[in-house]
Amino acid sequence: MSEECTHDCSSCSSNCADRDPKSFLEAPHPNSKIGKVIGVVSGKGGVGKSMVTELLAVEFARRGYHCGILDADITGPSIPKAFGLTEKAMGNETTIFPVKTKKYGIDVISINLLLANETDPVVWRGPVIGGTVKQFWTDVLWDNVDYLFVDMPPGTGDVALTVFQSIPVDGIVVVTSPQDLVSMIVGKAMKMAELMNIPVLGLVENMSYIQCPDCGKKLYPFGESRIEETAAAYHVPVLSRIPIDPDLTAACDGGTVEDLEEDYMTDVIGVIE
Repeated sequence: MSEECTHDCSSCSSNCADRDPKSFLEAPHPNSKIGKVIGVVSGKGGVGKSMVTELLAVEFARRGYHCGILDADITGPSIPKAFGLTEKAMGNETTIFPVKTKKYGIDVISINLLLANETDPVVWRGPVIGGTVKQFWTDVLWDNVDYLFVDMPPGTGDVALTVFQSIPVDGIVVVTSPQDLVSMIVGKAMKMAELMNIPVLGLVENMSYIQCPDCGKKLYPFGESRIEETAAAYHVPVLSRIPIDPDLTAACDGGTVEDLEEDYMTDVIGVIE
């Protein structure tokens, strides 16, 4: 803390340890109406964070809730492809309008809905990426959204900090995989959430096992899971174990994730509602 600290974070530019994260909160679009904001995070990439975001939004939408997805993974967006979205987001001088999914009308905003071509790389520095994420909150009209899911990029860097400081996140779901890295992955996410005063709702383990189609036996290609002991160490529940499922992969790749009939998110629903 600076010796000249006035304890008024709203008028201070210093980034000291005693700064209240809530002092950075940005107001949403003036016409937005948003219920709960849920972040989906991981300590590393490639664990299925975007897929979990998609499954959560679809499951809540099936139950009659109006959902939205804010794709904060600016350099690696994948949400539009999973829903088969090809149209571009439109807007005017003051408002960006999200694109609705075909089956359940989930509102989606992603950088890929703004680029001329979905394969165009986003070669931006951190401040520009952070500013874009803020605009997805402040300039996008989230109209009567009951649950807004924020698909976070991996790690605990600039974008995660921007989201946690700029958006009033009600809680996060941490996505992991069964490898020995799991405790380290969870630990990083947990400690960042604690620093930012964000509640951790629980863990979702992806690629947990393969189920033999003939005998039903569960096989563990990445080794036996340690998620229960990891969850116990951090005093959070295990919300779901998602197997390696070819149908799930095909649905995400083919843009038909809304048509997939699975119950992987059932226990997560009860915690978030």
